Amino acid sequence: MRPDIATIESILAEAIEPTTGMALGELETVQSVVVDDAGKVDIDLCLGFACEGTHEALAEGIWRSLSSVAGVEDVAVEITTDIPPGPRATDLPNLNDVKHVIAIASGKGGVGKSTTTVNLALALAEEGAMVGILDADIYGPSQPHLLGVGEERPRSDGQRFFPIAAHGLKVMSMGFLVTENTPMVWRGPMAAGALQQMLGQTAWGELDYLLVDMPPGTGDIQLTLAQKVPLSGALIVTTPQDIALLDARKGIEMFQKVNVPVLGVVENMSTHICSNCGHEEAIFGSGGGTSVALDYQTELLGSLPLTLDIRVDADAGRPSLVVDPESAISQRYREIARKLGARLWRYNMVPPPVIEISED
Repeated sequence: MRPDIATIESILAEAIEPTTGMALGELETVQSVVVDDAGKVDIDLCLGFACEGTHEALAEGIWRSLSSVAGVEDVAVEITTDIPPGPRATDLPNLNDVKHVIAIASGKGGVGKSTTTVNLALALAEEGAMVGILDADIYGPSQPHLLGVGEERPRSDGQRFFPIAAHGLKVMSMGFLVTENTPMVWRGPMAAGALQQMLGQTAWGELDYLLVDMPPGTGDIQLTLAQKVPLSGALIVTTPQDIALLDARKGIEMFQKVNVPVLGVVENMSTHICSNCGHEEAIFGSGGGTSVALDYQTELLGSLPLTLDIRVDADAGRPSLVVDPESAISQRYREIARKLGARLWRYNMVPPPVIEISED
């Protein structure tokens, strides 16, 4: 008996996509449904963000939902990814094949932004995306060390730099152009110009996401990036500590003033887990990331613990996603990466209202 395709399509439309928590019908992800006389159901889905880690769970959920439909004997679910591009208005031709530029910012140093950036980039790559990192901290570049490629130098054809390849990522940093002991004694406009040159003269090629590891603060470099580059959005990294949250709020308001959407907040060092007894304690306070996200109508994408392994792996130039992609902390990064991609996709589908910040 051939299953009723209308019933199948109705059930399928109500199936929940795990990362967004939204129905497939609402997300408009169903490309085709084919039913044959033997009871075989072939379903093609297309998602607009990298989430290979949840494909199996989504397919199993669809199978369970359809297994009770009369006549259904087998269900095959094909899930593909097609990440739509973001804004394109730029005079930097080397960005033409980069779909999204995302600023990773903190407003304050010492909150683990660079470590979070590199692990999120690796997590997005694990989820199936093509990813690059621009280390925009001209004065204190750390990505070469975090990725264990500090001794490498980018190749140049006289007009363009070619980014360094590291663990499947494309990376460019001032750290590749000077030694680790060279201080960048530059005024703000010079640093901003160097950033623009690295960004615009690097042959990035095709990328789904280019993550920009921003320096702390809200100065020349941040404004240059926001004004010269079509940012798809920004991610704010903070700790629960009040002093960090103050600067995180300033960072959010800066992006809102230049009409860059804040895609979410990541709360780093949210708790400390004792390596001896396993006791978990919120040594920097609790609830700060949630509070900031609510105040600015964005989303807390995830919380990360303060653990020895993350620090040791980062210092060794082998980030957590490289050392053990299946570890609990790696899975947290992958979950945050999926939520970041989904948030960006949903924002492009239906942009939220713009919040105007006034000095009055």
